[in-house]
Amino acid sequence: MGIKNKYLKLLLGLLIIFTACLQQPRTEEQIVELAKDIHEHAITLDTHVDIGRNYATEELDPGIDNVRLKCDLVKMKKGGMDGVFLAVYVPQRPELNEEGYQRAREIAEEKFQSIHRLTSEMYPERCELATFVRDVKRIIKSGKKAIMIGIENGYPIGEDLSYLKKYYDLGTRYITLSHNRHNQICDSSSPDEPLHNGLSDFGKKVVEEMNRLGIMIDVSHISVESFRDVIEYTKAPIIASHSGCYALNPHNRNLNDEQLKALVKNGGAIQIIPISSFVKPESPEYRQAMAELWEELELPERRALWGMSEEKLDSLRPKLDEFNKIRKEIEKKIPAVNLKDYVDHIDHAVKIAGIDHVGIGTDFDGGGGLPGFNNHAEALNVTIELVRRGYSKKDIMKIWGGNLLRVWQETEKIAATLKKNN
Repeated sequence: MGIKNKYLKLLLGLLIIFTACLQQPRTEEQIVELAKDIHEHAITLDTHVDIGRNYATEELDPGIDNVRLKCDLVKMKKGGMDGVFLAVYVPQRPELNEEGYQRAREIAEEKFQSIHRLTSEMYPERCELATFVRDVKRIIKSGKKAIMIGIENGYPIGEDLSYLKKYYDLGTRYITLSHNRHNQICDSSSPDEPLHNGLSDFGKKVVEEMNRLGIMIDVSHISVESFRDVIEYTKAPIIASHSGCYALNPHNRNLNDEQLKALVKNGGAIQIIPISSFVKPESPEYRQAMAELWEELELPERRALWGMSEEKLDSLRPKLDEFNKIRKEIEKKIPAVNLKDYVDHIDHAVKIAGIDHVGIGTDFDGGGGLPGFNNHAEALNVTIELVRRGYSKKDIMKIWGGNLLRVWQETEKIAATLKKNN
């Protein structure tokens, strides 16, 4: 009996060695081919793309390969992207009053009109507005691109909860509670002195109403204390629609490991952002080059941009476009961050939170993009790097869209239950 066991162990060992020999590392060609297959079968979604106030017009046409856009229908098709959340970004004024809220509502209304114009008037044969998870799957199956809406900054809600229902009816399916200033809902992640020490009393009501309506709560841009309160008060899973990992780069917009662990208990997801300053600390040489370029173009202090009116931002757009153009040339000479650095953040988020809680949110056309993943036409490069690192087809499909759809669907279910019980 002992001899038989000895031989069985020997045979098993030889079998393991033989199997290992057969499993040779993939060639680069094999990696690319496998990535293409996975990318084709995955539902590829981006949770955050910014739009300007002249979006979906002849001046800023998303139906062509537009040099001014990192996300347009042509680049989405080329990169195999199935759907995007277009962000109704609304800047806010320092004053938290009805005058400021009303001006913000006017800006939001213009951007809602732009998105509806894109899907209903300009290119209804190429894209369609999705307001439920079932819509996303149906639209993609039809060959169109799914367009979804998020609001970046809850400021235009003002102090009137009825605006949440109005924005929901216009198609909003997530709201980033704040931007780079504290607002009436919660404290921002900006390093100013806190205003509420987390959610305000009104903010707690906003969370409750968003749960009831089925609007996902987006914690990108909010403070650690605000995040803590959201986790405590929400009944639905949350998202960070465009954030990175604080452990890899201590940027105030990134989530720390405790927050990532809290996402697991909550059932939410972090959507990793490819912005150089969020991904990796910039070298002194790169920072100096950027500072000199900024000064040369006579642009205002960056913090001043946060509370700047949309009109003022529009007047600065030519200079900002010039800055981004020259920045690309500087990055060729002084590489700041690359695609591998970006996927390191995906790796870390998966390590801490698990494969079921990580996705992709680019912030394209709002500052997002880095060499290797600078627009949607380059989306396949992310999949190639994930395959190279050993992620399975199932894992990659979760990262590209599966996890976001799960969070969204759970939000829908909870809303249905809350409405039924009320």
